[in-house]
Amino acid sequence: MTTILVTGGTGTLGRHVTERLRADGHEVRVLSRHARPYAVDLREGGSGLDEAVTGADTVVHCATSPRGGDEKASRNLIAAARRAGVGHLVYISIVGVDRVPFGYYKSKLAVERLVEESGIGWTVLRTTQFHDLVLRFLQGMSKLPVMPLPARVKDQPIDVTEVADRLAELAQGAPAGRVDDMGGPEVRTFDSLARAYLRAAGRRRAVVRIPLRGAAYDAFRAGGHLAPDRAVGTGTFDEFLTKRFGAGVTHR
Repeated sequence: MTTILVTGGTGTLGRHVTERLRADGHEVRVLSRHARPYAVDLREGGSGLDEAVTGADTVVHCATSPRGGDEKASRNLIAAARRAGVGHLVYISIVGVDRVPFGYYKSKLAVERLVEESGIGWTVLRTTQFHDLVLRFLQGMSKLPVMPLPARVKDQPIDVTEVADRLAELAQGAPAGRVDDMGGPEVRTFDSLARAYLRAAGRRRAVVRIPLRGAAYDAFRAGGHLAPDRAVGTGTFDEFLTKRFGAGVTHR
């Protein structure tokens, strides 16, 4: 069994990856800003980061922030991993980071390139959006009297536990480079996903499709963030909602 460091190990994905790796008998270190003994802000780096990576065979890099700083954080992590002689760096990315000119996606693509050029054996997995993220987006939009959604945009959400299973599998193998993308089982319109959420949560809102402008919106509308040919996920958004809110969710 090996020693594996999981960055962002208390987050939506990282905690599931941690659970699976520990269940397989590995020594797993969890790095996040508030999880001791490896409470480290990757954007700051420092001796705590060096301590976390020393003796680790593999690093699974799940830490991320839509508010920025991923590139600096990843540079610090890669530098520390090189000093420690880490043999395998596994990174989770997003389908479409090379096709959708959206700020957060550009940052994820930049980190992919840092990983590829790190001099460390590497693996990169891209997936579509997690059910949890789609739910948070819809919950935020439903706080308004009318629920605004981007017109003519679809999504392909995937269950985070399935992604965690795949990441754990990759972390226990040899560096594999860019592996096949993972997409959820269904491509659905945002208004379909919104209505499923409203039914499950027992809420009433008018759903309004808002046409937007810009290159990023055009790329989302064209499906640049989708992977219909890699619909390998099995858990549907309706099943996710049923687990979260109880019975009564129907796909319409």
